[in-house]
This record gives sequence, C-alpha cells and structure tokens, in this order.
Amino acid sequence: SLNSYKLIVEKSTVPVQTGFKVKETIIRFRKNNTSFDIASNPEFLREGKALYDFFYPARIVIGVESKRAEKILKEIYAPLKAKIVVTDINTAELIKHASNSFLATKISFMNAVARICDLAGADVKKVSEAVGLDPRIGGDFLNAGIGWGGSCFPKDLEAFRYISKKLGYDFSLLEEVKRINNEQKIYFVEKVKESLWILKDKKIAVLGLSFKPDTDDLRNAPSLDIIESFLQEGAKIVAYDPQANKEAKKIFGKRINFAKDAYEAAKSADCLCLLTEWKEFKNLDFIRIKKLMRVPIIADGRNMFERKDVEKLGFTYIGIGR
Repeated sequence: SLNSYKLIVEKSTVPVQTGFKVKETIIRFRKNNTSFDIASNPEFLREGKALYDFFYPARIVIGVESKRAEKILKEIYAPLKAKIVVTDINTAELIKHASNSFLATKISFMNAVARICDLAGADVKKVSEAVGLDPRIGGDFLNAGIGWGGSCFPKDLEAFRYISKKLGYDFSLLEEVKRINNEQKIYFVEKVKESLWILKDKKIAVLGLSFKPDTDDLRNAPSLDIIESFLQEGAKIVAYDPQANKEAKKIFGKRINFAKDAYEAAKSADCLCLLTEWKEFKNLDFIRIKKLMRVPIIADGRNMFERKDVEKLGFTYIGIGR
C-alpha cells in the first residue's frame, strides 16, 4: 500500500511505455496522494552465469523520472562499482529489446555468411575470427552453427517486432533474422541427409540437447526441431546431454532413446551430431568413438572441431560453413 513513498522498479523485459502505463494505473486507483516513482532497471543475466553477471555486470541501466529514484538505485548498486547508464524509462525499457535483438542479428548474420562459405569453399571460422578482431564489431556472438534458441532471444525478437509495428514502423530486418535462424536447422538436417543418402532406419547419435551449455533449458532449443525432422524421416535417435536428458524425456517420451554418456550414444551409430557445445564433448576420445560407431560420420552443428583433425582420425566431417 502507498502509505509512504515507494519506488516501483521494473526488472523484467517489458514493452516500451509499460512504465507509464503502470504509473497511470497507480494514480487512477490509489487512495491518497502519497508520492511514488516508477523506474526501469532491466537485467542482463545469462542463463548459467547469473551470479557472475550480477556481481560483475558490463553495465547497469537505470531508467528514472526523478533524482530521488536515481539516487536510491545508484546507492543500491554502488558496491558493484559498475558503469551505470542513467536514462528515461522508455529508453531503459527499449535497451533490453535492442540488446538481445542485436545479438540474435549477429548470430544470424554469421550463419548467412556460413551458407556463402559452403558455396564458395571458404571457412566461416576464419571469417568470423578476422571480422571479430575489428574493435568496432567484437568477436562475441559470431559463431556460425545451427542457430540460437532459449527463452530470451525468440521472445525479445518477437516483442521488438510487435512493438515496432504498433508504433508505426515495420522492423522487417528482425523477421529476416528469425528466418535465417529457422533455416539453419533445416540446412543442418539436409547436410546430414546428403551424407547418409537416406535417414530411414539410420541410427543417429545426438550429443547436446539444451539450447546452450551449462543449463538444462530446452526452450526453443535447435535440437528439438532437428530431432523432430530426423524422426519424420524415419531415423532412430539416441541422445545424450550432461544435464537435459530428464527434461527431454518429458518432451519426446519413448520416441527416442537416451544414453548415459556420449560413448553409449555413439554405439552402432551411423552419424554423430553435436548440437550443444558442452566442454566435455571437446575432450571425447574420438578413437574410441570411431570404434563404437557403425559409420564414422560427425555432423558438427557448433563447429567445435577442426575438419583436418577429425578427418585424420578417419571420420567424415560435416561442418557449417566449412
């Protein structure tokens, strides 16, 4: 209740102008003239690294209307000694959408470049390395692969597009970012199919189910659509993820089998698909893997390995843009 001054802070990602709507609602229904402030303070926490990101933030964004609200929030965050960006509420609300949409755009851009690299016989990893060394661009979020997923990028991209249209601007670039991302999953399946000729009754080992490492989150994970495509083609799937097996069982049930580790998944497999870049996959004994597989094909959906290193061991290597 508003019996004394209150500072009401938005932390969740919300459409721009939400703060003003909250303010109008409170003014309409409050029973006295006690003062209050609305502020926007979007969070930029990465799943799996939330504590680190909270204590060592790259920036703290504060959207306020009064010096009083600004002072309170600055005092709260003072111990973190981070760069604080002070702005108005609308701008603060928009920053989160713009930030996530731009990161998704970087990934989709490099995935489009990867398609060109495949056609031209070039290596997208070297392209992204050189591009990322430009300080105006930076090397983060330039890894080509099967695309982005999770709960934030898809939601924020859709919300930003919707907000833009509602305000009278068609932000069509975001639709293209989404299209490229969706096509990467189809492209990966087609590359595997091209190597195996037909997928019916082929055993495919899937390593990695979560949308990124260090989490069991399967929301919008590229692996889900890829596995569904394999199943529609009649393939038999054995999957392993260090954390997400339990969640995946809720989705797929008995339609796919689950392994206790990568080696069990690889047994008698016609293709090994790497869909999440877990650290443990980088240290696999590939000589052992090759002996276990029926056909030694590796489809590297995250470009974790170098073609020459894998082919030297006797594998057929399928990468993205390489």
